[in-house]
Amino acid sequence: MAYFLGVDGGGTKTDFLLADDDRELARVRTGSIKLLRLQAAKAESNLRQALTELETLTGVAMRSVTRCCIGAGGDAAPTVSAWVRETFGRLVGGELLLVGDVEIALDAAFHGERGVLALAGTGSQVAGRGSDGALRLAGGYGPALADECSGHFLGSEGLRKAFRAIDEQRPTLLMDAFLKHWELGSIPELIEFANQNPAPDFSQLAPLVAKCSEDGDVVAAEVIRKGGEELAAVTALLIEQIRRAEALDRHAFLAPPVAFAGSILGKVPIARESLVAGLRARYPEIEISEAATDPAQGALWRARRGF
Repeated sequence: MAYFLGVDGGGTKTDFLLADDDRELARVRTGSIKLLRLQAAKAESNLRQALTELETLTGVAMRSVTRCCIGAGGDAAPTVSAWVRETFGRLVGGELLLVGDVEIALDAAFHGERGVLALAGTGSQVAGRGSDGALRLAGGYGPALADECSGHFLGSEGLRKAFRAIDEQRPTLLMDAFLKHWELGSIPELIEFANQNPAPDFSQLAPLVAKCSEDGDVVAAEVIRKGGEELAAVTALLIEQIRRAEALDRHAFLAPPVAFAGSILGKVPIARESLVAGLRARYPEIEISEAATDPAQGALWRARRGF
Protein backbone atom coordinates (compact mmCIF):
# COMPACT_ATOMS: atom_id res chain seq x y z
CA MET A 1 0.00 0.00 0.00
CA ALA A 2 1.29 3.46 -0.93
CA TYR A 3 0.71 6.39 1.40
CA PHE A 4 0.95 10.08 0.56
CA LEU A 5 1.25 13.09 2.83
CA GLY A 6 0.34 16.64 1.81
CA VAL A 7 1.45 19.48 4.09
CA ASP A 8 0.38 23.12 3.96
CA GLY A 9 2.86 24.99 6.15
CA GLY A 10 1.39 28.41 6.87
CA GLY A 11 2.64 31.21 9.06
CA THR A 12 0.24 30.48 11.94
CA LYS A 13 -0.97 26.91 11.33
CA THR A 14 -0.01 23.77 9.44
CA ASP A 15 -2.43 21.31 7.82
CA PHE A 16 -1.45 17.67 7.26
CA LEU A 17 -3.46 15.44 4.93
CA LEU A 18 -2.67 11.70 4.77
CA ALA A 19 -4.10 9.52 1.99
CA ASP A 20 -3.56 6.36 0.01
CA ASP A 21 -4.04 6.07 -3.76
CA ASP A 22 -7.81 6.36 -3.57
CA ARG A 23 -8.97 8.04 -0.39
CA GLU A 24 -8.09 10.48 2.34
CA LEU A 25 -7.31 8.76 5.63
CA ALA A 26 -6.92 11.62 8.12
CA ARG A 27 -6.35 15.32 8.42
CA VAL A 28 -4.82 17.15 11.38
CA ARG A 29 -3.82 20.72 12.13
CA THR A 30 -1.05 22.00 14.36
CA GLY A 31 0.84 25.23 14.92
CA SER A 32 3.25 26.70 12.42
CA ILE A 33 6.37 24.86 11.33
CA LYS A 34 7.61 27.93 9.48
CA LEU A 35 11.20 28.42 10.56
CA LEU A 36 11.20 32.12 9.65
CA ARG A 37 8.55 32.74 12.32
CA LEU A 38 9.62 30.57 15.26
CA GLN A 39 12.53 28.65 16.72
CA ALA A 40 13.53 25.29 15.24
CA ALA A 41 12.75 23.44 18.48
CA LYS A 42 9.18 24.72 18.54
CA ALA A 43 8.71 24.02 14.84
CA GLU A 44 9.88 20.43 15.32
CA SER A 45 7.64 20.03 18.36
CA ASN A 46 4.61 21.11 16.32
CA LEU A 47 5.63 18.73 13.53
CA ARG A 48 6.06 15.77 15.87
CA GLN A 49 2.68 16.47 17.45
CA ALA A 50 0.93 16.33 14.09
CA LEU A 51 2.72 13.20 12.91
CA THR A 52 1.94 11.40 16.16
CA GLU A 53 -1.73 12.32 15.82
CA LEU A 54 -1.82 11.03 12.24
CA GLU A 55 -0.31 7.72 13.34
CA THR A 56 -2.83 7.43 16.18
CA LEU A 57 -5.79 8.17 13.92
CA THR A 58 -4.80 5.88 11.05
CA GLY A 59 -2.37 3.27 12.36
CA VAL A 60 -0.03 4.25 9.49
CA ALA A 61 3.61 4.72 10.54
CA MET A 62 5.01 7.95 9.14
CA ARG A 63 8.18 6.10 8.12
CA SER A 64 6.03 4.08 5.69
CA VAL A 65 4.91 7.18 3.73
CA THR A 66 5.74 6.81 0.04
CA ARG A 67 5.95 10.49 -0.79
CA CYS A 68 5.40 13.77 1.06
CA CYS A 69 4.83 17.17 -0.53
CA ILE A 70 5.31 20.25 1.64
CA GLY A 71 4.13 23.69 0.61
CA ALA A 72 5.84 26.33 2.73
CA GLY A 73 6.35 30.06 2.51
CA GLY A 74 10.03 30.93 2.38
CA ASP A 75 10.80 27.53 0.86
CA ALA A 76 13.51 29.07 -1.31
CA ALA A 77 15.48 30.32 1.70
CA PRO A 78 18.46 27.97 2.20
CA THR A 79 17.97 27.79 5.98
CA VAL A 80 14.29 26.89 5.63
CA SER A 81 14.90 24.33 2.90
CA ALA A 82 17.72 22.66 4.80
CA TRP A 83 15.70 22.44 8.03
CA VAL A 84 12.62 21.01 6.29
CA ARG A 85 14.59 18.38 4.41
CA GLU A 86 16.61 17.30 7.43
CA THR A 87 13.72 17.23 9.90
CA PHE A 88 11.14 15.59 7.65
CA GLY A 89 13.85 13.20 6.48
CA ARG A 90 14.27 11.95 10.06
CA LEU A 91 10.56 11.69 10.84
CA VAL A 92 8.79 10.84 7.57
CA GLY A 93 9.67 8.12 5.10
CA GLY A 94 9.81 8.20 1.31
CA GLU A 95 10.49 10.93 -1.22
CA LEU A 96 10.19 14.58 -0.20
CA LEU A 97 8.92 17.38 -2.45
CA LEU A 98 9.36 20.95 -1.20
CA VAL A 99 7.54 23.75 -3.03
CA GLY A 100 6.02 27.13 -2.20
CA ASP A 101 2.74 27.44 -0.32
CA VAL A 102 1.23 29.46 -3.16
CA GLU A 103 2.17 26.70 -5.62
CA ILE A 104 0.23 24.00 -3.78
CA ALA A 105 -2.74 26.37 -3.54
CA LEU A 106 -2.54 26.84 -7.32
CA ASP A 107 -2.42 23.06 -7.76
CA ALA A 108 -5.47 22.66 -5.51
CA ALA A 109 -7.47 25.03 -7.68
CA PHE A 110 -6.35 24.01 -11.17
CA HIS A 111 -4.45 20.68 -11.03
CA GLY A 112 -1.68 21.97 -13.28
CA GLU A 113 -4.00 23.61 -15.79
CA ARG A 114 -4.22 27.27 -16.84
CA GLY A 115 -5.20 29.58 -13.97
CA VAL A 116 -4.07 32.13 -11.39
CA LEU A 117 -4.10 31.86 -7.59
CA ALA A 118 -3.98 34.85 -5.23
CA LEU A 119 -2.96 33.89 -1.70
CA ALA A 120 -3.21 36.18 1.32
CA GLY A 121 -2.75 34.80 4.81
CA THR A 122 0.09 35.64 7.16
CA GLY A 123 1.99 36.48 3.95
CA SER A 124 0.83 36.90 0.37
CA GLN A 125 1.86 35.92 -3.17
CA VAL A 126 0.34 35.27 -6.59
CA ALA A 127 1.04 32.26 -8.81
CA GLY A 128 -0.23 31.23 -12.20
CA ARG A 129 0.16 29.07 -15.28
CA GLY A 130 -0.68 29.93 -18.86
CA SER A 131 -1.23 27.63 -21.80
CA ASP A 132 2.48 26.70 -21.79
CA GLY A 133 2.18 25.21 -18.30
CA ALA A 134 5.11 27.21 -16.92
CA LEU A 135 4.82 28.38 -13.31
CA ARG A 136 4.93 32.17 -12.88
CA LEU A 137 5.07 34.09 -9.61
CA ALA A 138 4.50 37.67 -8.52
CA GLY A 139 4.94 39.29 -5.11
CA GLY A 140 5.78 37.21 -2.08
CA TYR A 141 8.98 39.05 -1.21
CA GLY A 142 8.32 39.04 2.53
CA PRO A 143 6.79 41.52 4.97
CA ALA A 144 9.49 44.16 4.60
CA LEU A 145 9.22 44.25 0.81
CA ALA A 146 5.75 43.17 -0.31
CA ASP A 147 3.05 40.87 1.16
CA GLU A 148 0.12 42.96 -0.09
CA CYS A 149 -3.12 42.23 1.79
CA SER A 150 -1.36 39.79 4.12
CA GLY A 151 -1.84 39.63 7.86
CA HIS A 152 1.37 41.59 8.26
CA PHE A 153 0.17 44.22 5.79
CA LEU A 154 -3.18 44.69 7.53
CA GLY A 155 -1.56 44.87 10.95
CA SER A 156 1.24 47.29 10.09
CA GLU A 157 -0.93 49.44 7.82
CA GLY A 158 -3.69 49.45 10.43
CA LEU A 159 -1.22 50.73 12.99
CA ARG A 160 -0.01 53.47 10.64
CA LYS A 161 -3.55 54.54 9.78
CA ALA A 162 -4.53 54.59 13.45
CA PHE A 163 -1.82 57.17 14.08
CA ARG A 164 -2.71 59.07 10.91
CA ALA A 165 -6.28 59.24 12.21
CA ILE A 166 -5.00 61.13 15.27
CA ASP A 167 -3.55 63.84 13.02
CA GLU A 168 -6.65 63.85 10.81
CA GLN A 169 -8.87 63.97 13.91
CA ARG A 170 -10.87 61.01 12.62
CA PRO A 171 -12.53 58.59 15.02
CA THR A 172 -11.32 54.97 14.95
CA LEU A 173 -11.56 51.91 17.16
CA LEU A 174 -8.14 50.72 16.11
CA MET A 175 -6.01 52.52 18.69
CA ASP A 176 -7.87 51.16 21.71
CA ALA A 177 -7.88 47.68 20.18
CA PHE A 178 -4.11 47.74 19.68
CA LEU A 179 -3.41 49.07 23.17
CA LYS A 180 -5.56 46.37 24.72
CA HIS A 181 -4.03 43.60 22.62
CA TRP A 182 -0.48 44.50 23.63
CA GLU A 183 -1.49 45.38 27.20
CA LEU A 184 -0.14 48.92 26.93
CA GLY A 185 -1.41 51.86 28.93
CA SER A 186 -0.84 54.82 26.64
CA ILE A 187 -0.11 55.95 23.10
CA PRO A 188 3.52 56.87 23.97
CA GLU A 189 4.02 53.29 25.18
CA LEU A 190 2.56 52.03 21.91
CA ILE A 191 4.93 54.23 19.90
CA GLU A 192 7.92 52.83 21.79
CA PHE A 193 6.66 49.25 21.55
CA ALA A 194 5.94 49.41 17.81
CA ASN A 195 9.34 50.90 17.03
CA GLN A 196 11.41 48.42 19.01
CA ASN A 197 14.10 46.30 17.38
CA PRO A 198 13.33 43.54 16.64
CA ALA A 199 9.83 44.66 15.74
CA PRO A 200 6.73 43.01 17.21
CA ASP A 201 4.66 40.62 15.11
CA PHE A 202 2.31 43.02 13.31
CA SER A 203 0.37 40.17 11.74
CA GLN A 204 -1.21 39.57 15.18
CA LEU A 205 -3.11 42.83 14.67
CA ALA A 206 -4.85 41.70 11.48
CA PRO A 207 -7.83 40.07 13.27
CA LEU A 208 -8.29 43.31 15.24
CA VAL A 209 -8.38 45.35 12.03
CA ALA A 210 -10.96 42.94 10.61
CA LYS A 211 -13.09 43.08 13.78
CA CYS A 212 -13.01 46.89 13.89
CA SER A 213 -14.10 46.96 10.27
CA GLU A 214 -16.99 44.60 11.03
CA ASP A 215 -17.98 46.97 13.85
CA GLY A 216 -18.27 49.85 11.40
CA ASP A 217 -14.84 51.46 11.71
CA VAL A 218 -14.23 53.39 8.48
CA VAL A 219 -10.46 53.63 8.95
CA ALA A 220 -10.13 49.87 9.41
CA ALA A 221 -12.27 49.23 6.33
CA GLU A 222 -10.03 51.54 4.30
CA VAL A 223 -6.96 49.57 5.37
CA ILE A 224 -8.48 46.27 4.26
CA ARG A 225 -9.78 47.73 1.02
CA LYS A 226 -6.32 49.10 0.21
CA GLY A 227 -4.81 45.65 0.79
CA GLY A 228 -7.27 44.06 -1.63
CA GLU A 229 -6.62 46.72 -4.25
CA GLU A 230 -2.86 46.24 -4.03
CA LEU A 231 -3.15 42.47 -4.27
CA ALA A 232 -5.41 42.92 -7.31
CA ALA A 233 -2.65 45.02 -8.90
CA VAL A 234 -0.06 42.29 -8.29
CA THR A 235 -2.46 39.65 -9.63
CA ALA A 236 -3.00 41.73 -12.77
CA LEU A 237 0.77 41.94 -13.27
CA LEU A 238 0.95 38.16 -13.32
CA ILE A 239 -2.01 37.89 -15.69
CA GLU A 240 -0.17 40.26 -18.03
CA GLN A 241 2.89 37.98 -17.85
CA ILE A 242 0.67 35.16 -19.07
CA ARG A 243 -0.79 37.32 -21.84
CA ARG A 244 2.67 38.22 -23.14
CA ALA A 245 3.79 34.57 -22.96
CA GLU A 246 0.76 33.57 -25.00
CA ALA A 247 1.60 36.35 -27.51
CA LEU A 248 -1.92 37.75 -27.60
CA ASP A 249 -2.99 41.36 -27.72
CA ARG A 250 -5.41 42.60 -25.07
CA HIS A 251 -8.47 42.29 -27.32
CA ALA A 252 -7.77 38.65 -28.23
CA PHE A 253 -6.68 37.59 -24.74
CA LEU A 254 -9.00 35.65 -22.46
CA ALA A 255 -7.81 36.16 -18.89
CA PRO A 256 -7.21 32.90 -17.01
CA PRO A 257 -9.60 32.00 -14.20
CA VAL A 258 -8.62 33.21 -10.74
CA ALA A 259 -8.93 31.38 -7.42
CA PHE A 260 -7.91 32.50 -3.95
CA ALA A 261 -6.58 31.02 -0.72
CA GLY A 262 -5.39 32.10 2.71
CA SER A 263 -7.05 33.25 5.90
CA ILE A 264 -7.34 36.93 4.92
CA LEU A 265 -9.06 36.34 1.59
CA GLY A 266 -11.04 33.45 3.03
CA LYS A 267 -12.31 35.16 6.18
CA VAL A 268 -12.28 38.92 5.52
CA PRO A 269 -15.02 39.76 2.98
CA ILE A 270 -13.88 43.33 2.28
CA ALA A 271 -10.42 42.09 1.27
CA ARG A 272 -11.90 39.54 -1.11
CA GLU A 273 -14.46 41.98 -2.53
CA SER A 274 -11.75 44.59 -3.10
CA LEU A 275 -9.57 42.04 -4.91
CA VAL A 276 -12.48 40.97 -7.12
CA ALA A 277 -13.46 44.56 -7.92
CA GLY A 278 -9.90 45.46 -8.85
CA LEU A 279 -9.60 42.50 -11.20
CA ARG A 280 -12.99 43.02 -12.84
CA ALA A 281 -12.10 46.66 -13.50
CA ARG A 282 -9.19 45.39 -15.61
CA TYR A 283 -10.73 42.18 -16.99
CA PRO A 284 -14.55 42.51 -16.97
CA GLU A 285 -15.19 38.93 -18.12
CA ILE A 286 -12.71 37.22 -15.79
CA GLU A 287 -13.89 34.10 -13.98
CA ILE A 288 -13.21 34.24 -10.22
CA SER A 289 -13.93 31.42 -7.78
CA GLU A 290 -16.44 32.12 -5.03
CA ALA A 291 -14.92 29.78 -2.43
CA ALA A 292 -11.37 29.56 -1.11
CA THR A 293 -9.20 26.66 -2.23
CA ASP A 294 -7.66 24.14 0.17
CA PRO A 295 -3.86 24.20 -0.28
CA ALA A 296 -3.37 20.89 1.52
CA GLN A 297 -5.35 19.25 -1.29
CA GLY A 298 -2.87 20.68 -3.76
CA ALA A 299 0.05 19.27 -1.76
CA LEU A 300 -1.65 15.85 -1.71
CA TRP A 301 -2.34 16.05 -5.47
CA ARG A 302 1.36 16.73 -6.11
CA ALA A 303 2.51 14.04 -3.65
CA ARG A 304 0.43 11.41 -5.46
CA ARG A 305 1.92 12.41 -8.83
CA GLY A 306 5.50 12.83 -7.70
CA PHE A 307 6.30 16.18 -9.34
